[in-house]
Amino acid sequence: MLYNSTRDSKVSVTSAKAISKGISSEGGLFVPESFPQITLDDINRLSKMDYINRAKYILSLYLTDFTEDEIDYCVNGAYKKGKFECDDIAHLVNITDGCNILELWHGPTCAFKDMALQLLPFLLTVAAKKTCGGKTIVILVATSGDTGKAALEGFKDVPGTKIMVFYPEQGVSQMQKLQMCTQEGENVSVFAIKGNFDDAQTGVKKIFTDKDVAEKLAENNMMFSSANSINWGRLVPQIIYYVSAYCDMINNNQISLGDKINIDVPTGNFGNILAAYYAMKMGLPVNKLICASNANNVLTDFIKTGTYDRNRHFYTTISPSMDILISSNLERLLYDLSGKNSDKVNKWMDSLNKTGKYTVDDDIKEKISKIFAAGFCDDIQTKATIKDMFDKGYLSDTHTAVAIKVYKDYVADKNDNTPTVIASTASPYKFSSSVLEALCGNCDDISEFDKVNKLYETTKMPVPKSLQKLKNKEIRFKISCEKDDMENTVLNELIK
Repeated sequence: MLYNSTRDSKVSVTSAKAISKGISSEGGLFVPESFPQITLDDINRLSKMDYINRAKYILSLYLTDFTEDEIDYCVNGAYKKGKFECDDIAHLVNITDGCNILELWHGPTCAFKDMALQLLPFLLTVAAKKTCGGKTIVILVATSGDTGKAALEGFKDVPGTKIMVFYPEQGVSQMQKLQMCTQEGENVSVFAIKGNFDDAQTGVKKIFTDKDVAEKLAENNMMFSSANSINWGRLVPQIIYYVSAYCDMINNNQISLGDKINIDVPTGNFGNILAAYYAMKMGLPVNKLICASNANNVLTDFIKTGTYDRNRHFYTTISPSMDILISSNLERLLYDLSGKNSDKVNKWMDSLNKTGKYTVDDDIKEKISKIFAAGFCDDIQTKATIKDMFDKGYLSDTHTAVAIKVYKDYVADKNDNTPTVIASTASPYKFSSSVLEALCGNCDDISEFDKVNKLYETTKMPVPKSLQKLKNKEIRFKISCEKDDMENTVLNELIK
């Protein structure tokens, strides 16, 4: 299988090249030339496997230039026993008849990003041996909170790599900041920027496509790659857990083989829900994809109107990983729905860059409305949902609560009782302050770890071991830079 660029359909590279490069030279994102298909017989067979073997099968369909031994090495390394605090890795919890929470946060950093970022370092190092001729791979990451820590943890001390993470100084939770700034590893660097996530993401993309910067790195035997979901190696592992959830619903007698399900995803950069769309493209029986946003509801408006407009107020919310107004992975969806028309994608992305908005054709708008539903909620509604769900026996974080509220609104509006999977993206303890406030009222007068302790006393939900260890860790990274100085920061760090 080969991969094209969303901005130049003539580009055609192997999966190893797509993973090692991260982003195409002209700024496009790599996508499969075609989608492999899974039949109901395949799904039935997968339902009898554990998560590791389901992962190996799905990856083998996409990474056709990887050998069976290489895929075994990558998957076994990523999901080996002990890395995740839950034996079934992607844990499915039934909360009501027909509604399931897919807990994707039992990995080392307590966020769904671990599902891909424990695997990506293995994929990337194998890919680099095939394509990069011994160059040091520099992983450049913009994060709204979770990707940064998951990438740092995945790539720490991986031979032949360096990783640099930029996060918005005022745009992550205190626990997320502690996770990043205490990160161990000799090959890691972390920087705050004076700006929001969109500023960080725009800065990283600009550095990626700057030929002068690429030449300076090449002179020092280095090259860039990405751990954000713009990298195909980050996105393809996320397809696996939607297929796996369907298999688990069969095994739990919640659905019969061939029944359709809905998938509800809290999303900001559109990668997690795009993976569900790709699973549907492969043949997973899906009725509707529900896109859940917080107050930064640019995706909700786009799905409902066909106009993407980032010219709006940016809200800093209690679900910070969704505080995004430029959803990079939407470009991949538009490329697919436009019939792989890179000229159209370029036109829309150029308009977004110059005017902050674009409007898709009516036929694409109609295709989107058939596949996707969308909704959003604000912080007040998010907290109310956390309290309501806890009173009913389930504790969620702030992002999952957004998805739950949007799901409830969707069912009330459409009377659609299709069995549903809601992607749960983080442990409540990563956002202890907001979750505790939702349950007990304002607790700003106590420390972060006192909030963790109080949340445990209130809920009796075990505190993840990796978060417990943060309390006494040394803060290693304290540098903050202007958003316009990211390039100099990168070069100064790499070329000394």
